[in-house]
Amino acid sequence: MHWQTTRFDIDLSTPQVMGIVNVTPDSFSDGGQHAGTSAALKHCEQLIRDGAHMLDIGGESTRPGSPAVPLDEELARVLPVVREAVKLDVPVSVDTYKPEVMQAVLDAGADIVNDIWALRRGDALDVVVAHPRCGVCLMHMHRDPQTMQVAPMDGDVLPAVSAFLRERADALMARGVAHERIVLDAGVGFGKTVAQNFSLLARQRELLALGWPMLAGWSRKSSLGALTGREVPAERVAASVAAALLAVDRGARVVRVHDVRETVDALRIWQAIQPV
Repeated sequence: MHWQTTRFDIDLSTPQVMGIVNVTPDSFSDGGQHAGTSAALKHCEQLIRDGAHMLDIGGESTRPGSPAVPLDEELARVLPVVREAVKLDVPVSVDTYKPEVMQAVLDAGADIVNDIWALRRGDALDVVVAHPRCGVCLMHMHRDPQTMQVAPMDGDVLPAVSAFLRERADALMARGVAHERIVLDAGVGFGKTVAQNFSLLARQRELLALGWPMLAGWSRKSSLGALTGREVPAERVAASVAAALLAVDRGARVVRVHDVRETVDALRIWQAIQPV
């Protein structure tokens, strides 16, 4: 199993760790720590030393209630980092839903578009279709970042999440995008209750029946804080690592994390007991 991207065919036979690089002043966990280009690049380099297989660079916080960032501001945050990060010899993903940002970062050599809106905004679908190779991660989100936790989903969310992800992946493939370019994300915390998020984790194998690799994004999420009582996101490292391991054990091929070193160490233990 491989994830085809702009410069790399990523081998998904072993779990891949995607290190988070927030070039924002207001991200829920580490806002402001890596907001400048120099600080962000130093963080990229540290994540790679810690064992990250790929990087995910974002210039707009998508925490519940977060305001949208103007296009020019997001480009100013992200583009200088992407231009340098593509020199680090690992796949570079960009977390954005704006088609103009997608086009700019792909022109700069980015490998993956990671879109919380699953290419439903503006010409985003066209941008990805027009690119010959870029990878794409399609995520499920209920409503939008401003309202998703004000009125989360009702009942059993897995059928709706599954149907949505299939529809979005099929829409891409109908336009000629290769199956190998697509990865799916159930969208933990994006319009779901705590119970619904953990239900998606418990039943994650059911989403594998869709036929695409799954990315899991549990790192430092508020649902982990709700169970552990850890109100400060940075104190949720142990819970984040546990959730990443459970996601991988239930078939996720990519885990998107803040705490790369700890996650990589835990995955080495997990891999040591897997059948040869």
